[in-house]
Amino acid sequence: MKSLFAAFALTGVALLSAGTAMAQDAAKGEAVFKKCMACHRVGPDAKNLVGPILNGVVGRTAGKVEGYKYSDINHNAGEAGLTWTEANMIEYLADPQGFLKKFLAEKGKADKAVGATKMAFKLPNEQERKDVVAFLKTK
Repeated sequence: MKSLFAAFALTGVALLSAGTAMAQDAAKGEAVFKKCMACHRVGPDAKNLVGPILNGVVGRTAGKVEGYKYSDINHNAGEAGLTWTEANMIEYLADPQGFLKKFLAEKGKADKAVGATKMAFKLPNEQERKDVVAFLKTK
Protein backbone atom coordinates (compact mmCIF):
# COMPACT_ATOMS: atom_id res chain seq x y z
CA MET A 1 0.00 0.00 0.00
CA LYS A 2 2.83 2.41 0.88
CA SER A 3 4.55 1.74 -2.45
CA LEU A 4 1.29 2.39 -4.29
CA PHE A 5 0.88 5.72 -2.46
CA ALA A 6 4.51 6.61 -3.25
CA ALA A 7 3.94 5.86 -6.93
CA PHE A 8 0.87 8.13 -7.01
CA ALA A 9 2.78 10.87 -5.20
CA LEU A 10 5.67 10.69 -7.68
CA THR A 11 3.25 10.75 -10.60
CA GLY A 12 1.65 13.90 -9.16
CA VAL A 13 5.04 15.59 -8.80
CA ALA A 14 5.93 14.66 -12.38
CA LEU A 15 2.64 16.04 -13.67
CA LEU A 16 3.09 19.28 -11.71
CA SER A 17 6.61 19.65 -13.07
CA ALA A 18 5.37 19.17 -16.63
CA GLY A 19 2.68 21.80 -16.06
CA THR A 20 5.23 24.26 -14.74
CA ALA A 21 7.42 23.70 -17.79
CA MET A 22 4.52 24.82 -19.99
CA ALA A 23 3.89 28.03 -18.01
CA GLN A 24 4.52 31.35 -19.66
CA ASP A 25 7.91 32.92 -19.03
CA ALA A 26 8.25 36.67 -19.75
CA ALA A 27 12.05 36.58 -19.50
CA LYS A 28 12.24 33.85 -22.14
CA GLY A 29 9.64 35.77 -24.13
CA GLU A 30 11.90 38.82 -24.20
CA ALA A 31 14.56 36.68 -25.88
CA VAL A 32 11.98 35.29 -28.35
CA PHE A 33 10.83 38.84 -29.11
CA LYS A 34 14.20 39.49 -30.76
CA LYS A 35 12.80 37.47 -33.69
CA CYS A 36 9.99 40.03 -33.94
CA MET A 37 12.19 43.12 -33.86
CA ALA A 38 12.73 43.18 -37.61
CA CYS A 39 9.20 44.61 -37.77
CA HIS A 40 8.01 45.54 -34.25
CA ARG A 41 9.15 47.59 -31.27
CA VAL A 42 8.06 48.00 -27.65
CA GLY A 43 8.98 50.52 -25.01
CA PRO A 44 8.55 54.22 -24.32
CA ASP A 45 10.39 55.35 -27.46
CA ALA A 46 8.89 52.70 -29.78
CA LYS A 47 7.84 53.72 -33.26
CA ASN A 48 5.85 51.91 -35.94
CA LEU A 49 8.02 50.06 -38.43
CA VAL A 50 6.89 47.47 -40.96
CA GLY A 51 4.57 46.37 -38.13
CA PRO A 52 2.90 48.45 -35.43
CA ILE A 53 4.34 49.10 -31.99
CA LEU A 54 3.22 46.44 -29.55
CA ASN A 55 2.98 48.44 -26.32
CA GLY A 56 -0.32 47.49 -24.67
CA VAL A 57 -1.20 44.99 -27.37
CA VAL A 58 -2.72 42.46 -24.95
CA GLY A 59 -6.33 43.55 -24.55
CA ARG A 60 -6.27 45.97 -27.49
CA THR A 61 -8.66 45.83 -30.45
CA ALA A 62 -6.90 44.65 -33.61
CA GLY A 63 -5.99 47.31 -36.14
CA LYS A 64 -5.98 50.25 -33.72
CA VAL A 65 -2.46 51.67 -33.41
CA GLU A 66 -2.35 55.39 -34.11
CA GLY A 67 -0.43 56.23 -37.26
CA TYR A 68 -0.08 52.66 -38.54
CA LYS A 69 -1.61 51.61 -41.89
CA TYR A 70 -3.01 48.12 -41.41
CA SER A 71 -3.75 45.61 -44.14
CA ASP A 72 -7.42 45.31 -45.08
CA ILE A 73 -7.75 41.90 -43.44
CA ASN A 74 -6.31 43.14 -40.12
CA HIS A 75 -8.46 46.26 -40.20
CA ASN A 76 -11.57 44.20 -41.01
CA ALA A 77 -10.85 41.75 -38.17
CA GLY A 78 -10.65 44.66 -35.74
CA GLU A 79 -13.91 46.08 -37.11
CA ALA A 80 -15.45 42.62 -36.60
CA GLY A 81 -14.45 42.69 -32.92
CA LEU A 82 -11.06 40.98 -32.75
CA THR A 83 -9.39 41.77 -29.44
CA TRP A 84 -5.85 40.62 -28.76
CA THR A 85 -6.44 38.34 -25.80
CA GLU A 86 -3.61 36.05 -24.75
CA ALA A 87 -5.34 33.08 -26.38
CA ASN A 88 -5.96 34.95 -29.64
CA MET A 89 -2.36 36.12 -29.81
CA ILE A 90 -0.99 32.64 -29.16
CA GLU A 91 -3.15 31.24 -31.96
CA TYR A 92 -2.44 34.18 -34.32
CA LEU A 93 1.34 33.89 -34.01
CA ALA A 94 1.22 30.31 -35.30
CA ASP A 95 -0.43 31.36 -38.59
CA PRO A 96 -1.46 35.03 -38.84
CA GLN A 97 -3.22 34.81 -42.22
CA GLY A 98 -5.05 31.60 -41.35
CA PHE A 99 -6.11 32.98 -37.98
CA LEU A 100 -7.58 36.17 -39.46
CA LYS A 101 -9.46 34.28 -42.18
CA LYS A 102 -10.87 31.86 -39.61
CA PHE A 103 -11.83 34.68 -37.25
CA LEU A 104 -13.69 36.60 -39.94
CA ALA A 105 -15.42 33.46 -41.22
CA GLU A 106 -16.58 32.59 -37.70
CA LYS A 107 -17.97 36.12 -37.35
CA GLY A 108 -19.96 35.65 -40.58
CA LYS A 109 -17.68 38.07 -42.40
CA ALA A 110 -15.75 35.73 -44.71
CA ASP A 111 -16.27 38.31 -47.48
CA LYS A 112 -14.07 40.69 -45.43
CA ALA A 113 -11.14 38.23 -45.36
CA VAL A 114 -9.55 40.02 -48.30
CA GLY A 115 -5.91 40.53 -49.08
CA ALA A 116 -3.05 39.41 -46.94
CA THR A 117 -1.84 40.50 -43.56
CA LYS A 118 1.56 42.21 -43.52
CA MET A 119 2.50 39.68 -40.83
CA ALA A 120 4.10 36.93 -42.91
CA PHE A 121 6.21 35.67 -39.96
CA LYS A 122 4.99 32.54 -38.16
CA LEU A 123 6.10 31.33 -34.75
CA PRO A 124 5.41 27.58 -34.82
CA ASN A 125 6.70 26.73 -31.34
CA GLU A 126 3.78 26.95 -28.89
CA GLN A 127 5.97 27.55 -25.86
CA GLU A 128 7.74 30.44 -27.60
CA ARG A 129 4.35 31.93 -28.48
CA LYS A 130 3.23 31.69 -24.86
CA ASP A 131 6.48 33.21 -23.64
CA VAL A 132 6.43 36.13 -26.08
CA VAL A 133 2.83 36.92 -25.12
CA ALA A 134 3.87 36.86 -21.45
CA PHE A 135 6.61 39.35 -22.33
CA LEU A 136 4.23 41.59 -24.28
CA LYS A 137 1.85 41.66 -21.30
CA THR A 138 4.59 43.53 -19.43
CA LYS A 139 4.75 46.29 -22.08
